[in-house]
Amino acid sequence: METVTHSAVLGRFGHALSDPKRARILLTLRDAPAYPSDLADALGISRQSLSNNLACLRGCGLVVAVPEGRRTRYELADAKIGHAIADLLSVVLAIDPEYCAAAATEECC
Repeated sequence: METVTHSAVLGRFGHALSDPKRARILLTLRDAPAYPSDLADALGISRQSLSNNLACLRGCGLVVAVPEGRRTRYELADAKIGHAIADLLSVVLAIDPEYCAAAATEECC
């Protein structure tokens, strides 16, 4: 296992948040740990897609899998991740469409 800091942490966090499904998973896990089947149902995505995105989030070090008997529960790897998400949600952005043509599709910059 590798421990990363500073710019590498921001890069991994940015990569995770760059995908709307992964962002929604993180937002859901910010509220409480969850099982994959419950996450898939709550988010309205296939279990295969959820599995792929959870693997990415695990690889980025943002979530952990906690075995519970035959099931596995997912949660944020560190409570500070939840705080960081809350802080990001409180940021107000002034987007300039002239420089960010994709702003309307949320796939900008």
